[in-house]
Amino acid sequence: MNIQQNIQLQPYNSFRTKARAKLFCEPESVEQLSEVLRSYPNEPKLVIGNGCNLFFTKDFDGLVIHPRMRGIRPVLDNDSIVELETGAGEEWDNFVNHCVEKGYAGIENLSLIPGTVGAAPIQNIGAYGTEVKDAIVRVHAVNKDTGDPETFPAEACEFGYRDSMFKRTRQYIVTSVVFRLSKSFAYTEKYADLNRELASVPHPSLKQVREAIIRIRRRKLPDPAELPNAGSFFKNPLLTMEEKERLLAKLPDAPIYPIGTGKFKTSAAFLIEKAGYKGKRNGPVGIYERHALIIVNYATENGNDIVDFMHEVQQAVDKKFGIRLEPEVRIY
Repeated sequence: MNIQQNIQLQPYNSFRTKARAKLFCEPESVEQLSEVLRSYPNEPKLVIGNGCNLFFTKDFDGLVIHPRMRGIRPVLDNDSIVELETGAGEEWDNFVNHCVEKGYAGIENLSLIPGTVGAAPIQNIGAYGTEVKDAIVRVHAVNKDTGDPETFPAEACEFGYRDSMFKRTRQYIVTSVVFRLSKSFAYTEKYADLNRELASVPHPSLKQVREAIIRIRRRKLPDPAELPNAGSFFKNPLLTMEEKERLLAKLPDAPIYPIGTGKFKTSAAFLIEKAGYKGKRNGPVGIYERHALIIVNYATENGNDIVDFMHEVQQAVDKKFGIRLEPEVRIY
């Protein structure tokens, strides 16, 4: 197992901020991962996939682990469903494309989300009315402290909105994920943007749904290779009944979605736009002109510039609407 020292992390985060890792490794198997964890028990550890949901403000004084487990293999296959075990190091969208090409339905709405398969359950990625938790059967992981492999059925993962047990505890490193997908598909209308995109298609196929989502995302979202960003920067706020009523008194046209147990969700992008920040730039950092939820890096290698701008946006929304936006992006 090759352990590298003093590695520049700029290529490993999509905001392209500079920082160095004291130690860095890329395990390609569960055995290699277990070995490195047991060899460096006292080092702080950070696990990164494609770095599409994090950035750095300072050097990391510990061990950065970049899992490289690959492969897609069927573990169950019958007339109606297939279960695929997929390595944590696989590119997420490559996996979605593989499933669509094979005619396996269930994750097509998650097309073009950047990142790796290993990050998907941690973040419980979601888009266009679908969350990845709905397709996950179990997650294989390794305990950071012991190096021991463990398996978690979906119900043990404690999935929530952009959340999971893995995200809250940071105790486990995902090595592979088992997904259950359907061999039959019928498009159901769940999301307005997607419905409009497919309005002229009577009975959209799996491939047509994927292509429509890719078109929508490319219109709305900047390519991190051209304009460094980490996608959706803030979580959509969850509101109590009282908070919902206060917001509607200030913004009667605010989008509100009931999510059960007396809670409601509203749009962070809507609040940022109404606070006057869509397309606004402050020095080397700004909000993308086509999507208010995305902070973009125009010209800095210092993560603290992004943090300063984040605070500015949070304060503006809080002052106007009494809602404190929480970052979805991890900051180190």
